[in-house]
Amino acid sequence: MKDKILSFLKSALKTLERIWSQLLHRASVKQEEIRKNYWALPVTSRERIRLIAICTSILMLGIVIGLAVNVNRPVKLEKSDKSLKIEKTGVMELRLQGVELNPNIYIFQTAVKASVPVELNVPGRLAFNAEKAKVLSARAPGRVERIFAFDGAEVSLGSAVVEVYSPEFISAQQEYLLSSQTAKVLEANKTMSDLLGDARITQQAAANRMRNLGAGDGDIKSLERSGRTQSNLVMRSPLQGIVVKRAVEPGSVVNAGDVLVTLANQKELWFLGNVYEQDIRKIQKGQTMILRSQSYPDKEFIATANYIAPVIDPETHALLIRCDVENSEGLLRPDMYVSAKLKVGEAEAVVVPQSAIVRVREMRYVIIKIGSDTFRRFVVKGYDLDGKRFAVTEGLEPGMQVLTDGAVLLNDRFAKQEE
Repeated sequence: MKDKILSFLKSALKTLERIWSQLLHRASVKQEEIRKNYWALPVTSRERIRLIAICTSILMLGIVIGLAVNVNRPVKLEKSDKSLKIEKTGVMELRLQGVELNPNIYIFQTAVKASVPVELNVPGRLAFNAEKAKVLSARAPGRVERIFAFDGAEVSLGSAVVEVYSPEFISAQQEYLLSSQTAKVLEANKTMSDLLGDARITQQAAANRMRNLGAGDGDIKSLERSGRTQSNLVMRSPLQGIVVKRAVEPGSVVNAGDVLVTLANQKELWFLGNVYEQDIRKIQKGQTMILRSQSYPDKEFIATANYIAPVIDPETHALLIRCDVENSEGLLRPDMYVSAKLKVGEAEAVVVPQSAIVRVREMRYVIIKIGSDTFRRFVVKGYDLDGKRFAVTEGLEPGMQVLTDGAVLLNDRFAKQEE
């Protein structure tokens, strides 16, 4: 039995040696084939293969080192002396034992009461002053021959805007020339002085007819000097401003009364604000408002109330108030959304910088210092003054040490402790 087992083992060993030698032979053949194929590749391809091999080696080495070092070993955490107390009222008290805040980052100021204006916020938008806007319309049937100023173009007083062909304008010019020539003949003939007055009246009537059609005094004088009629009427701007809207194109046929262009002065605007029912008693004509726009956050614009609507808007349940706006620099634009503030009184409040207010959703918080390492955070009420200051009307008392700089950073510590 023993001899059979030995014989079996020997035969198995020979078989394994034969298989191993075959594998080594195949491997050497395959290696030689790979080597030939590798060197047959272009230089750039060989460089890429070497780079992939190096990266793979570095990755495997990193895995081995990571397993050896065991980065998931347990870490001993020291106990923190920081503690947070939350009262039933929502006031938070944070103690940072052994922590000294950087005085260059965290700045505290003593709360002091001051007299501040009580202001009414009035949202609204800007619009052209309709009382100062002008419309050029056709005074008689005709055809638009030329447009000198298109939408948005700046125009000055008396500058050409639209040129219109009008048979009635030609007829009025001919009537003026005929009456003017007649008056000159009668003026030279002393014996017919009684008819001179009638001729003068006819000449003035013809001039007025030309003015009614849109001609200016300059056009009438030019006609009298040249003695020749013009086929087209040039309609000129009655103000300095811009073309707000153009209603015709070159070649358009127009009838009497058709609007050609709308002109307005961009430096004369209206503020159209909405005052809610509970604040109606606080407003009256002649009051001065301060306008602020997001386009110019550091500038203030003056507006004076000139109209208060007699009825409430049924859709918004607000009362329309209209104000004349001083826009001498031309910075404001129609249809801009602006916010107006109307001073309606004065009150006592603690004034702090906007940086002292921590805003969380709809709530406003401040942080005060009650000890060398103890701080409290609580809700306050108030309103913005000028975008840089905040008037606290409830929650903050004079004498408290208010954190005015670094409030957001310290609030993060409150939030982390709360978690």
